[in-house]
Amino acid sequence: MKKNRAMDEIKKHQYSVLLCFFFILSHFCLQFKPVLAQTSAVFACDTATNPSLKSFPFCDVSLGVSARVNDLVKRLTLQEKITMLVNTAGSVSRLGIPKYEWWSEALHGISYTGPGVKFNNIVPHATSFPQPILTSASFNETLFETIGKVVSTEGRAMYNVGQAGLTYWSPNVNIYRDPRWGRGQETAGEDPTLSSKYGVAYVKGLQQRDDGKKDMLKVASCCKHYTAYDVDDWKGIQRYNFNAKVTQQDLDDTFNPPFKSCVLDGNVASVMCSYNQVNGKPTCGDYDLLAGVIRGQWKLNGYIVTDCDSLNEMYWAQHYTKTPEETAALSLNAGLDLNCGSWLGKYTQGAVNQGLVNESVIDRAVSNNFATLMRLGFFDGNPKTQLYGNLGPKDVCTEDHQELAREAARQGIVLLKNTAGSLPLSPKSIKSLAVIGPNANLAYTMVGSYEGSPCKYTTPLDGLGASVSTVYQQGCDIACATAQVDNAKKVAAAADAVVLVMGSDQTIERESKDRFNITLPGQQALLVTEVASVSKGPVILVIMSGGGMDVKFAVDNPKVTSILWVGFPGEAGGAALADVIFGYYNPSGRLPMTWYPQSYVDKVDMTNMNMRADPKTGFPGRSYRFYKGPTVFNFGDGLSYTQYKHHLVKAPKFMSIPLEEGHACRSTKCKSIDAVNEQGCNNLGFDIHLKVQNVGKMRGSHTVLLFTSPPSVHNAPQKHLLDFQKIHLTPQSEGVVKFNLDVCKHLSVVDEVGNRKVALGLHVLHIGDLKHSLTLRI
Repeated sequence: MKKNRAMDEIKKHQYSVLLCFFFILSHFCLQFKPVLAQTSAVFACDTATNPSLKSFPFCDVSLGVSARVNDLVKRLTLQEKITMLVNTAGSVSRLGIPKYEWWSEALHGISYTGPGVKFNNIVPHATSFPQPILTSASFNETLFETIGKVVSTEGRAMYNVGQAGLTYWSPNVNIYRDPRWGRGQETAGEDPTLSSKYGVAYVKGLQQRDDGKKDMLKVASCCKHYTAYDVDDWKGIQRYNFNAKVTQQDLDDTFNPPFKSCVLDGNVASVMCSYNQVNGKPTCGDYDLLAGVIRGQWKLNGYIVTDCDSLNEMYWAQHYTKTPEETAALSLNAGLDLNCGSWLGKYTQGAVNQGLVNESVIDRAVSNNFATLMRLGFFDGNPKTQLYGNLGPKDVCTEDHQELAREAARQGIVLLKNTAGSLPLSPKSIKSLAVIGPNANLAYTMVGSYEGSPCKYTTPLDGLGASVSTVYQQGCDIACATAQVDNAKKVAAAADAVVLVMGSDQTIERESKDRFNITLPGQQALLVTEVASVSKGPVILVIMSGGGMDVKFAVDNPKVTSILWVGFPGEAGGAALADVIFGYYNPSGRLPMTWYPQSYVDKVDMTNMNMRADPKTGFPGRSYRFYKGPTVFNFGDGLSYTQYKHHLVKAPKFMSIPLEEGHACRSTKCKSIDAVNEQGCNNLGFDIHLKVQNVGKMRGSHTVLLFTSPPSVHNAPQKHLLDFQKIHLTPQSEGVVKFNLDVCKHLSVVDEVGNRKVALGLHVLHIGDLKHSLTLRI
């Protein structure tokens, strides 16, 4: 067992590197057209082939899901049930149930990560959208949902030809707490409001059907990794045995809100528990977190699944239980339904034999799993006769889908610096454009992690070269141990303008690899500075990365005239970048995370989970909500090629919360009141109307971010995002943005023990430079 454990660890450390290798290799191998193992969907209750199955109530589509599930579970032996507790679920041929693979991924498009998806010569590619960190920078809920709809359509199309499943373990709604985290690229950033809205919209896009049947699913989504998971591998501390010590306040105020929103507002079909412990308990074995919160408080309508091999890590890495059977029993009794891995398949029978878990608990688990498959139509017979049965290869990588990938990248790209006369460049006046940098012409860097096989690529060099003549120099590889400065300076000095495409890739930041430094790798900064020093025209620094970078040197260098952040922009990233650089598209993206200086990570221990600053220890806090120190760029930063003005049209200055007679706060001065149980909280809403004017010369979309600074009670955030909207305006036009807010939802804070409270007193609303005071009283 120790030998197997060691092999598991080696495999996990090599995981992303192997994926990158497979990704590159696959593009060469596809031309050989492999023999297909399967060309049709996997489904149960094939009554056309086996009419005897019609006699089983679980195959009767006229019955409700609960009745069908109950009938099915009663027909299974214990051994058969146990085979349904793992991601590679077993078959029951006597009941017409085939094997099913639960593990498919769709973080930003259908991905070959996980065994549920296979690309071949029938469907060799799928649309690859930007990594979520860039998509979230659009602050566009409609875009989030639209991407989800496209991904689920392509997923259904691939399912119909046997190349994908129906259960996708996406999105990642963890909070991007620390800038060094390698998986920040998979998330929607550091803010719980943005992360919640992203998660809900993407889940709806994946799950909601076009026929309006709310109880049925197009595909099943999964919000992961629950909870307080954001350390992968930092200075030898690994996610597999990391104990996240989290206050109840931070848990309920920062880490859990996106998961809560996924369940309550998105009706997500699944939640995945994480590898780590929270306050000494493994999340996948914590009854309070699983049965208590997800199933009990939030009422999840679906299944709870482990991260892959979490139970293996609970036993071998965390040494939390004495025997494998105890691990199996602990997780099942805590509320787990499905194990990504083989642990429950191996040890559940033994746990039952030893009296550690009752068969009724197993019935509950498989019932939740079967109910999800029922809602997907898996037990409704041939999918060709169902709503999405006509989808196929023709519906993958369509022109509309590929254009949406380009549009998503355009909307997310953030303009961080722009000196007058720099951007946008005029294609007519640029006779020669120098394109320099390690990420200027590398296609696979653009798609990031959890990627699939994209429809096609447009690199930055390709995109820019479509409009002007270019001269390319790589300058160095991504690690940039030794920059080829002289060659780069030579082409830069001769060009009318320079675009430097720098940043990181999956060798720098990814799953199982956190960063130590947040500066540009190696000699990239030297290359930028030297190239800028000889350039005669605009110098545009493009940063392609998942996380923020300390590029203060470039911010302060007047020769670097513009800075753009493009995340990992997906298959059409180069085209989208060119659209922005040449002014075909007016940038409107805003940063979804704080960009810290290197001094921050030099000082702060990544494993310190606290969000709030602690003056006693010198801990500076995390995210724009609690951190008050110096930054390179702030959450919400982003420039446009035009200018906007805000004018507040409607907003209350005072609001009163009605309290019943005899309420304690009528006779005693209170700093806050309960936001959940008070009758006065019911339907206590107000409106904010904002007039927005485009006073510039270029049409564009404007991102309106509404923040509040609550009263200083319960160690509340210094600033908090309430809501956001997009508005598109032509030059010299205006429009009105309306926010409908609820006092007890939007103006409440979480107290020290995790209870939500309405803070009484002065709340300051922020929209750009505009501020408005609103006083709450009783």
